[in-house]
Amino acid sequence: MNYFQIFEIESKFNLDLKELSERFQSIQKSVHPDKFAHGSNQEQMLAVKKSTLVNDAYQTLKNPLKRAEYILSLRGVEQPSEQASFSDNEFLMRQMELREMLAEIKFSDDIDASVFEMAQVLESEFEQLFKAMQVNLSENTAESNDQASRDLRKLKFYEKLHIELDKLEDSLLD
Repeated sequence: MNYFQIFEIESKFNLDLKELSERFQSIQKSVHPDKFAHGSNQEQMLAVKKSTLVNDAYQTLKNPLKRAEYILSLRGVEQPSEQASFSDNEFLMRQMELREMLAEIKFSDDIDASVFEMAQVLESEFEQLFKAMQVNLSENTAESNDQASRDLRKLKFYEKLHIELDKLEDSLLD
């Protein structure tokens, strides 16, 4: 049973997160291990397994990048490891530019402005790539799924870089 089936929702990228949350809470109440505290060991173990599965499914489906990765896995598209190199030289150059931009923030005369500018750049580029991935996922052809997979890898880079920016901002402003 896949994660979409657990919640009895259509297997698609764009989800109603409120509906997902409501279904999660309803299912979780029915399978929560506390409900089986007086049951047999087997019933308790089964409840723990079901509860864990429901939690994993919810955590995956509520996060857009995890959801995209899951959908691609259901479609048989394997994600390369994060250490695998990109064959997109333009994106490799962009990664280096963004890393340099991040490194230069600590030497800026106006750290707040530099952090804000970097955040704006990351959010803008992330959003553009995210929209492209959504289109590719909705097309659901071998070629569009492969492109969605490449987009997803790039989105993960932006997500990590944004986390690094947040950490840098915290360390510089403390």
